[in-house]
Amino acid sequence: MAWFKRTEKGITTATEDKKDVPKGLWYKSPTGKIVDADELARNLYVSPEDGFHVRIGSKEYFEILFDNNEFKELDAKMTSKDPLHFVDTKKYSDRLKDAMEKTKLKDAVRTAVGKSKGKDLVVCCMDFAFIGGSMGAVVGEKIARGIDHSIKNNIPFLMISKSGGARMMEAAYSLMQLAKTSAKLAQLAEAKIPYISLCTDPTTGGTTASYAMLGDVNISEPGALIGFAGPRVVKDTTGKDLPEGFQTAEFVLEHGFLDFITPRKELKNKINLYLDLILNNPIR
Repeated sequence: MAWFKRTEKGITTATEDKKDVPKGLWYKSPTGKIVDADELARNLYVSPEDGFHVRIGSKEYFEILFDNNEFKELDAKMTSKDPLHFVDTKKYSDRLKDAMEKTKLKDAVRTAVGKSKGKDLVVCCMDFAFIGGSMGAVVGEKIARGIDHSIKNNIPFLMISKSGGARMMEAAYSLMQLAKTSAKLAQLAEAKIPYISLCTDPTTGGTTASYAMLGDVNISEPGALIGFAGPRVVKDTTGKDLPEGFQTAEFVLEHGFLDFITPRKELKNKINLYLDLILNNPIR
């Protein structure tokens, strides 16, 4: 029948008139649910179909937590160096340059201070997009300076972890950040200033072994991967099959390493609730 046949040979549409499907128009969650990208953004990057929490960065967390997205960024221009002249598949200095160009970030953490529900809050937030959120000397230094700002101004401190662990391109310099940040948090505790730790997907390696698990209250988003070594390494080391849901936020909560699991939509209210309770302030 004629409507199944091409009446004219060749392509008749001019190249400039062709239409492409825009990239990022749809998002497919790990459970196979298809979500409109604009709807996903309006829902704080949580799939309305299955509640899956899509990874987001400091830009989005600052928008969620700070009133009217108004804040002052601290140490915004601090960047990593390459003191070891490290080379793997490429030079570390080149890897840093590429990461900065790709992400428009200076390193894997941003620190800011602003109002959250009307009261001051210092927030350090990691960005997984920058070399896997790995913790190098600059990440440790920015966290330490953020804690210093909290102590100096008597402001509660929030750490949002999202990291694959220590940045091995900096070797011992990176590993020293575990002790450095832990010592700074001890000073924060001595000053009786509250610290909330928010673990997001993924929180692993040296991050878990230091500041991510040292909060006065440790909370997580649903479904986040939280652990030290990865599941494959743990399985190979122990020689045992791992239980279902191993290293998910829900598993970690059940085994006592977390205090609460808080959906992204509730983060701002719940974090400020915990701070009010710790400080014995009226509930906002």
